[in-house]
Formats: sequence, structure tokens, C-alpha cells
Amino acid sequence: MKLGRGFFGAAAAALAIASGASRAADSVEQAVRESDFIFDLRVRYEGVGQDGFAEDAEALTSRLRVGFQTAPLKKTSLLVEGVAIEALDDDYNSTTNGNTGFPVVADPADFAAVNRFAVINKSLPSTTLTFGRQRVVLDDQRFVGNVGWRQNEQTLDALRAQLGSGKLKADFTYADQVNRVFGPDSPVGRWHGDVVLGNVGWTLPVGTLTFFDYFLDLDDAVTQSSNTLGARLNGSKKLGTIGATYILSYAQQVDAGKNPAGFSDDYYLLEGGLNFARIAVGLGYEVLGSDGPTAFQTPLATLHIFEGWADKFLTTPAAGIEDAYLKVSYPMGKRGAFTNISAAAVFHDFAAEQTSAHYGEELDLQLVARTDKLVFTLKYADYRADQLLTDTDKLWLSVDLVF
Repeated sequence: MKLGRGFFGAAAAALAIASGASRAADSVEQAVRESDFIFDLRVRYEGVGQDGFAEDAEALTSRLRVGFQTAPLKKTSLLVEGVAIEALDDDYNSTTNGNTGFPVVADPADFAAVNRFAVINKSLPSTTLTFGRQRVVLDDQRFVGNVGWRQNEQTLDALRAQLGSGKLKADFTYADQVNRVFGPDSPVGRWHGDVVLGNVGWTLPVGTLTFFDYFLDLDDAVTQSSNTLGARLNGSKKLGTIGATYILSYAQQVDAGKNPAGFSDDYYLLEGGLNFARIAVGLGYEVLGSDGPTAFQTPLATLHIFEGWADKFLTTPAAGIEDAYLKVSYPMGKRGAFTNISAAAVFHDFAAEQTSAHYGEELDLQLVARTDKLVFTLKYADYRADQLLTDTDKLWLSVDLVF
């Protein structure tokens, strides 16, 4: 089992030195004894029917994460977490198992790896420093996330500084390796290079105003190298007994690093919602622009959350994309043995930003039931193609056990 190279290799070496020195301290035993232990098990079925394939994909997989985080010793903790994924039914194309006759379900199987391995230090006032392999999630994950929907999550080998408290917070990360969802056996399972992420949030009476700058210079994916500079306002307001929510966001993306292309593409989002006593309704309009040959991309995002759960637009089409969507959620609260049950539906209409092409439409449905330790999820996505891609429907059944 390899821990990685470059920046993460340095992290592993630093941890080895630190642990060797700390074993002589009398309080190490207490720090280990009072560790918070991690157990996160998910068993999921994912079925995919896609035009162009004679066979439907049938993926039944299990994912287990186990680990621990020690109690602070001189305000420093050690986080260790491993992941093991197994395919109980592998009639699907994981992108590495060779089953290319089936649609893709991007969950690699039958491997074990280090998921997180980091030192966390809080010795400076209002500051958390994290060094090593870690999960990085920023804002709503539109630009940087851990892709937690997939069985193998995305992590970064990085040094991260989270600063501030109260109304002003800042988050800065430098990473030299991106560990992607495709797994360590995939030729695109890791990206190396320089990733610099800056995010500053300021809480105002109208909401949280965030400024961000994300720089990617990737050796293994030079066409994804870019610099994205933008701002986001996320807020809510009471209108009598009704709650109103709103999100406004804008960003500009230009080429960076070794990218051979020259481009400047815009992104913007307008979303508003109303929360009634028993139901919430939202309308949104999101645009990832294009200058013709090159469109705005978000390669570090948790893309499954956006532009439809069928994942048809993981790469923005060259002509860009306009996504007009309506979402409805219905929280049912406590029902019987369940502490909470909720239902949601989202309808998307997709079109090109640069041309008059209509890509298609998608309907997404979800039902989630929770107990203290278990989460049951039933989820469905139906993409109806018009002038791009192919008709696709997906069904998920999953059970999560976390403590």
C-alpha cells in the first residue's frame, strides 16, 4: 500500500519523526486512549440504463472507512483513516475493471488505501493547520469538494490553514496531489502539480459574502489548469412566517500554468427559494460560459450535486451550459422509528450558452430516512436527451452506518 509521493511523502516523513519523539512523552498514552474512532460503512446499489448500451449496469458495492483521531497533545492531533471498497456485483464499468460493455459507475472496487492521514495543530489563536492527506470542502462544493457521493472520495495531499472566527474567516490550501475518485489503479486516479486555494468569507447582515481564488497547474491534466477568481453571496431572510433564501455568484476563469489554450470564461448563478411550513421551493439559473472552443470547468468540484444527478455534464460541453432548474423539498420530520424523513425533487432544463442548442431535460427524485446511526436513501435520475448525449436513467438504493 503506497502512501503517495511529493508533498504527501514529506508529510509521512514528518509524521514518523513526530511520532517517534512523542512516544517518550507520558501523555501520549492518554492521547491515544481518548481518540475519537471513525466507522463509516455504506452499501449501495446503483443501476444505470443508457441508450447505446445493450446491457444495463448493475453495481452493488460496499465501502468501509475506519480510523481514529487522537485527543490533542500540545494542541496537536493525528488523524488516520483507511478505506476499503468491494464489488459484490460488478456488472458495470468502473473505468478500471475492463467491463466496457456496461455504462460507467465510477466506483473502483476490491482495493484498500489510505483515505486520510494528517497532523492537525491548533496552537495558534483562531487557527487550524492541517498537514497531510485530507478532505477539503469549500462553500457549497461547486468549485472544491470531496465528491462524497462516490464510494471513493476525493482528497488532497496538502497543507491547509483555516483562520479566523466569528464574522471573518479565511481558508488557504496548497496541495501537490489530488487523489481522485477513480482510485489508485486508474491512470487518471491522481493528479500532480500545484493547487493553491484561497477562500475568504465575511458574515454581513444580508448573508455571507465570500471571495475566492483557485489556481490549478496540473502536470497530468494540463487542459484543466486554470485560475478561477470569483465571489458568492449566500443569505436568508424571514418574510413573516415564510423563510426566503438566495444565492448570487460570479466567477471568471482564465488559462494558467501549462495549459496550451488561451481562454477567459464566465460563471454565474442566481438562485432563490421560499421555505413554507411544510414545503420548500427554489428556482435557479446557472451558467458555465464558453468562448467557443473552451468552456468553464470545475474539475475539483463535487459535480454530482450540480447539473443533474445523472452526471451527464461532469465535463462542461464546449459550447457551455445554461441550467434552469426548479427544486422542491418536503421534510416529513420524525416518523415511527425514523428521526427524520425527507423527500426532494429537482427538474432541470439544459441548453448551450454559446449556441441555440437544447441539450435535454432531467428529473431527479430522492427519499431519505434517518435513524440515530443509519441513513437509508432511495434516489432516481432520468435524463432525456435532445441535441446532446443520450437518454439515461439511474436508480440508487443505499444504507449508511456511521459512528
